[in-house]
Order: sequence, then structure tokens, then C-alpha cells
Amino acid sequence: MTRPRFNRVLLKLSGEVLMGPGQFGIDPDTVARVAGEIAAAKEAGHEICVVVGGGNIFRGLAAAAKGFERATADYMGMLATVMNALALQNALEQIGVDTRVQSAIPMASVCEPYIRRRAQRHLEKGRIVIFAAGVGSPFFTTDSGAALRAAEMNCDALFKGTSVDGVYDADPKKVASATRYETVAFSKVLSDDLKVMDASAIALCRDNDIPIVVFNIREQGNLAQVLRGEGVATIVQNEGA
Repeated sequence: MTRPRFNRVLLKLSGEVLMGPGQFGIDPDTVARVAGEIAAAKEAGHEICVVVGGGNIFRGLAAAAKGFERATADYMGMLATVMNALALQNALEQIGVDTRVQSAIPMASVCEPYIRRRAQRHLEKGRIVIFAAGVGSPFFTTDSGAALRAAEMNCDALFKGTSVDGVYDADPKKVASATRYETVAFSKVLSDDLKVMDASAIALCRDNDIPIVVFNIREQGNLAQVLRGEGVATIVQNEGA
């Protein structure tokens, strides 16, 4: 089936994507490749905003499990997302793409504070906007931050770049017979606890009718293919959409 062409999209990247072949931190070659794919999407006429996680540097929930106070651990994780956002901005601007980073935690020395109308204006001017620091509060994941920003920016879709090529009825890395969905309803994702995004992010996208497109960002050129309605991906959407 042919997927619809989306104009304004929010791209959600996990921090682990930026590790490349490493086990920790930021791999410059991988960041440069991802930046090139984002630039190509912009050249194709899409308005792109990005939310990147921080799991390659610090994961708040894992730290809380080891004894950190949860709110403090989450704030530390938010700071990790700012580092990743700045790395991605640097890679984009090195290839001539105008980019702005907006942080939900104000830090005027390194980026703009998050201001919705300013972010929308950046998108209208053809700039890439990278949203950092989640929603600015603990106890929320960057998935929830991505869903919130997608709603605030009036995005046509939320594209989630992962290490698998869609949504499966079981973990394809553990179950060889796992079946991939071409499309799946938000209600089924929630009822079957399919590992797409956390439940609050799924519910927010469902209530605002924002489809989630899950695809493999690790394959070079895949973002452009999926944006064209080609390649392999899963669309999570409301029933009857």
C-alpha cells in the first residue's frame, strides 16, 4: 500500500542511534549520516523538527533503579538530550542547514528556550528545529516530549527512527516468528502493550490524531524512502484512518 506524503513531521531519535557502533557516547560519523538524511528530507520539501533522547549518555530511569532520586536522575537525563541536540545541530550546520535548538530547560548560553510560536516560525522559514530537555519536567520520557511537540507544532506525523523496521507482535530480536504490522491501531498498541512508545505518548498522539510511523533509521537512506511512502515501516493510527 502507498503511504501518504506528510509535510510537517517530527522525527524522534533515540540517543542510542547516535552511538553508532560504540557502546556509549556520540559517534561523529553516525551523527553526520543522520544529519545528511535530515537535510535530504528538508530538500525534498518537508518541514522537519527533531526530538532526540539521551540514553547514549545518561538514562534517568536506569539511574533511579540504582539509587538515584528519580527527579534528579530525570533532570540529568534531560541535560544529556541537550548535549545530543547540540551535536546534531553542529552536524547539520556543517552541511549548510540552518538549525535551531530549543530547550525546555532554559540555558540561554547554548540554545534558545522553548517558545512555541518561535519554533513554528523557524519551521516556516525552512529551519530544522531540535527540541531538547524533554518536556522540562521529571517523570516524563522523551517519547512523551516528542508527542507533545508534534501536537504543538501541528505536525502531520511523528516519525520514530529505531533499530527495527516497524512494529511487531513480539520482539523480532528474540522471536524469529514475530510478525510485522503494516498498520496498527493506537487502541491495539495500548491493549496489547506493543513496544512502540510509552502509553502517555501513544494516548497523546491518538487524541490528537497524529499517526506514528516506525521505521529503521540505522539503514542509510531509509528516512527519505519512508517519507516518500516507500521502504518498510509501520503506521500506528486511529481506526478507520
